[in-house]
Amino acid sequence: MADACCGTDTPKATADATPGETASAPAAVWQVRELQAAALAGVLLLASLLTDSWATGLQLAALLVGASTFVPGTLRTLLRGRLGVGLLMTIAAAGAVALGEYGEAATLAFLFSIAEGLEGYAVARTHHGLRALLDLVPPTATVLRDGKEAEVAPAELRIGDVLLIRPGEKIATDGVVASGRSALDTSVVTGESVPIEVGPGAEVFAGTVNGAGVLEITVTATAEDNSLARLVHIVHEAQERKGSSQRLAERCARPLVPAVLVLAALVAGLGSLLGEPDVWIERALVVLVAAAPCAFALSVPVAVVAAIGAASKAGVLIKGGAAVEALGKVKVVAVDKTGTLTRNEPAVIDIVTTPDTTRDRVLAVAAALEARSEHPLAAAILAAADTTTVTAGTDVEAVPGNGLRGTVDGRKARLGKPGFIDPGPLAEQVRRLQDAGATVVLVEHDSRLLGAIAVRDEVRPEAAEAITMLKRQGVEVVMLTGDNARTAAAIAADAGITDVRAELLPEDKARIVTELKARGPVAMVGDGINDAPALATAEAGVAMGAMGSDVAIEAADIALMGEDLRRLPDAIAHTRAARRIFTQNLLMSGAILVALVPLAATGVLGLAAVVATHELAEVLVIGNGIRAGRKIRLPHHAPLRSAHQAAATARIPAQVAAPMAAPATAGMVLLPLTTGSTTEPVTGGCCGDSCGCGGR
Repeated sequence: MADACCGTDTPKATADATPGETASAPAAVWQVRELQAAALAGVLLLASLLTDSWATGLQLAALLVGASTFVPGTLRTLLRGRLGVGLLMTIAAAGAVALGEYGEAATLAFLFSIAEGLEGYAVARTHHGLRALLDLVPPTATVLRDGKEAEVAPAELRIGDVLLIRPGEKIATDGVVASGRSALDTSVVTGESVPIEVGPGAEVFAGTVNGAGVLEITVTATAEDNSLARLVHIVHEAQERKGSSQRLAERCARPLVPAVLVLAALVAGLGSLLGEPDVWIERALVVLVAAAPCAFALSVPVAVVAAIGAASKAGVLIKGGAAVEALGKVKVVAVDKTGTLTRNEPAVIDIVTTPDTTRDRVLAVAAALEARSEHPLAAAILAAADTTTVTAGTDVEAVPGNGLRGTVDGRKARLGKPGFIDPGPLAEQVRRLQDAGATVVLVEHDSRLLGAIAVRDEVRPEAAEAITMLKRQGVEVVMLTGDNARTAAAIAADAGITDVRAELLPEDKARIVTELKARGPVAMVGDGINDAPALATAEAGVAMGAMGSDVAIEAADIALMGEDLRRLPDAIAHTRAARRIFTQNLLMSGAILVALVPLAATGVLGLAAVVATHELAEVLVIGNGIRAGRKIRLPHHAPLRSAHQAAATARIPAQVAAPMAAPATAGMVLLPLTTGSTTEPVTGGCCGDSCGCGGR
């Protein structure tokens, strides 16, 4: 570790492990080899103080034991043409022996071996936090082969195998639910405390815990390539992406070693010319130790690794020191609407009818026309309707830019935007619904207007709280969307955002992000695919809901693995704390270097005092850096439910469900989705009225 701390030989014991292997826990402190050697050296050094006849022998023994922790590594590094802090310590110890200062040399070896052991233990602990994610995979999995159950190791699973997951069991690898329904605890992967309901067709991930149901899951990824293995691999790669502070520390640390050697030679040479060469050579050896930049070089990496590890276990994937710095400096957050502020799951929020028409009839005719459509509006209407009683219409055809027409129960029927169908007496209510940000389709049967259905991609229930948290942090929030201005304004009002930019193309979002940089560093939050130009333009690109999506993870600097938007202000608070910690480390270690060198060169401090101060500084830097791994700013949040989820849970009938809270939508009725229905998210979401297709 002596040379690793200066960036010349990065420890890779954990990073090089094969994905899918079980991470071995780091040894207890007393089991660390360097600390065991340090303890023995300390005992020998103490014994030398208690006897005169054996003092020299005991001091040399203490020196050999302590030096065994860093001299072999130093020599190997030197043979590869690299200079490290261990070289400075080796030269200093050898020089002290040459001057007959055996006690000083033994003290140096004793203290430096303690620092080496503590440093190695700290780094192993932070790396192990990431590797421990792989321990979430169970040791065995139950697989159904040829109609029989068999217990196999996760590494033996093949794509296409069917896993049997009983209540309370962990899922061994990624897959798709083939049969059964249950709730999954995904908190260990996404950081979200709310169990996720899954059924046939739902995607599930390795390490999540099954609830009360029994599931059969078709395997879609091997143990070496599942979501947990990819997560660990990406985080280890992220540690190589260095931020500006880390690069500054390394740029300063690497040339310091040869510079210190030159400085020590000058002190010894020039001092000897003035007389008393023994005194100045001893001071030169002290300078070697005083100017060792190990603490300076460790200032940032330990804090960054600890911060990344803690965040990854809370469902926030931060891709390296550069991303930690970038997110920690953010003053402006640009947020995409669809899939970020909203769920990208359009739902029926209201139905208005003409006199003598029931809501059920409006839904039934609409569902008959939409029965075979794959449009997101169709999914929302079918989810709200009683599909068990719906008979698909005949001769159904799309009218581009307008809607659908066909035959239902032997009579002509139409569904589409206002204009394609005259809203007639419902014009005022249609206008009100549109002002609330809903897409409205009118339903006509046998040339008679039946009613209007309002569909909207609802705001996430935690969005307003997340925006409030960002504002409390002094962060400005801007919403960027390709949707029409009316829908954008309604969604923004619900979320508490006042700065709204609507009807934007992807290149427009990138341009606006560039303009926002005048206010300070910008983070862009999007889905990681459609918003790629803006994500790349921002100082920090954040992908929302990226679990299982390689594209989303690769497109962003930070990926929120779950769907809780409150993780964004949490991540900002976490990275701000990490930046403060490694800034403290840089200032502290730099100040100690500046103070120790002149004190050592002028003889104010001897070798033992300098060694003790230097190694104490290194221990302080490591201890302070580990604080960045605390999760106090990444708490579990209380689950929130949207109005339609609450209504569905309480099984409130559609006709008496609670009205929406927004003033502009007074009187609107929120319909619960039919239990068990599923809709596939559609990239980009509902287009609203901006394209003139009535949402189509």
